[in-house]
Amino acid sequence: MENRVIKLDGVHNFRDYGGYTGARGARVKTGLLWRSAQHGDASDADLDAIHALGITTVIDLRGPSEYEGKPCRRHPEFAAQVFQYPEETAGLALHTEAADGVVTAAEARAAMLRLYEGIAFRPNLVPMLRCYFEVLKRAEGPSLVHCVAGKDRTGFAVALAQHVLGVERDAILADYVLTNQAGNVEARIAAGAEQIHSKYGAIDEATIRTLMGVEEDYLATALAAVEARHGTIDHYLSAVIGLDEADRKTLLAHYLES
Repeated sequence: MENRVIKLDGVHNFRDYGGYTGARGARVKTGLLWRSAQHGDASDADLDAIHALGITTVIDLRGPSEYEGKPCRRHPEFAAQVFQYPEETAGLALHTEAADGVVTAAEARAAMLRLYEGIAFRPNLVPMLRCYFEVLKRAEGPSLVHCVAGKDRTGFAVALAQHVLGVERDAILADYVLTNQAGNVEARIAAGAEQIHSKYGAIDEATIRTLMGVEEDYLATALAAVEARHGTIDHYLSAVIGLDEADRKTLLAHYLES
């Protein structure tokens, strides 16, 4: 984990999701595929560190209320192309949406599982997933995908990309739960608590930690829901995201190395 996580002051969960074993035993390239939380609280030092990565494209999975309410800070020489959807992608970040009406950590966990059952089919998130794969196919340089906390919408998008590249399911799930260790976890939880408290009032710490963390079962639930409706992840990617066999070969050629 230490080799893939970039520890920043105000941008949480910033990490490389390449480096795993992919199709036919090849390795997913590093330095090209980045994920993170929002950049509205980035320090100047954060912006310098991110700029040094040479990111050419940013896929922002947040909806307008999120990216207008917390605009990303940018390096003075920022020149990446940014893709955003003009309508809400999740209403709110899943952890915030799940906080509505919950009192206990158990209720929070149940709410997260319910939301993950439908994450693959959210009508305003699916277009951004399509956009994300179009960006990956173009392979015009390092890309970054992010949402608010970089764990739910981003976690699902990254899991799909890793699946296409042939990463084993166990490794996909393991990468997903790195959110619980990546970067300044306590600062991320504090930021989430402030956001949730401002909307719903006081919620206890154990419940906040459940909402702001991830569990393997969350992503497993999302993938199981896809398989229940479409038979396989591949069929979902074809039928819903529009990723055909030629696209898959293009992605393998771009992002795998022997």
